[in-house]
Amino acid sequence: MQKQKALLFLIISLVLSALTLWGAVRWVNRQIDSRVSHQSVKVVVASLPIQAGENLNAGMLRKIDWPAKEPIIGGFSDPSLLNNRIVVTPLALGEPVLESHLAPEGSRAGLSALIGRGKRAMAVHVNDVAGVAGFALPGNLVDVLVSLQDEQSHMISKIVLQDVRVLAVAQDVTLKDDVKAKVVNSVTLEVTPQQAETLDLAKAVGAVSLVLRNQVDKKEVITAGVRKAALLGNAAVPETPIHTAVKAHWVERANPSIEIIRGTVHGSTVPQ
Repeated sequence: MQKQKALLFLIISLVLSALTLWGAVRWVNRQIDSRVSHQSVKVVVASLPIQAGENLNAGMLRKIDWPAKEPIIGGFSDPSLLNNRIVVTPLALGEPVLESHLAPEGSRAGLSALIGRGKRAMAVHVNDVAGVAGFALPGNLVDVLVSLQDEQSHMISKIVLQDVRVLAVAQDVTLKDDVKAKVVNSVTLEVTPQQAETLDLAKAVGAVSLVLRNQVDKKEVITAGVRKAALLGNAAVPETPIHTAVKAHWVERANPSIEIIRGTVHGSTVPQ
């Protein structure tokens, strides 16, 4: 009987020991997970909205804690590393500053810092009726439309460039909160060297307009252009009085006659 009681106590002790060990292991694992989840690193973010083309300084930046298990590729931990760097894309309040947001080191502030590699900046003269020039803001995408006369002196309108980024509007390279349309005299576009040649020729031979497009629409559309005849629905040209006069002239030439005048008295007309 005593042996059975001893065996029972032994079994109960083993069960309690196993439960205690299991609970201790779970507690330790939770502590480890908690410590790992709370580990963080310093990340530099914008302390205020920053526009493209601006020169960074310490007053624009601050450091925040960022989860170490979710690192930011291309981020910075020291604001001093960003002193005098040029921003090429707008940054929102609290947005981490990445290397991809910045111009190459040594770049100077201004329009040249915003031009991508292999691209050129070219200004286009616009006015209050040139397409949507008043709504084309820095960072927007536009198509370039030109109206001119073809080799047969027929008017034609054709899109010659598509998906072109606006770098500046009337020497302003920043995107303001006020998006009201305003009349400007020039818009600077970012183009490739080949596009620059096309745009320069378009400005020389016709009137250039801008067509605003959706920011996420990258599809290129091939068009044949529109001519005046298509614009009018191929309507027949009505016969004008000059056509009638020309026709009468040729009828008269087809039946010539001679009028004889003797002194002041007219003679009869004899058909020939």
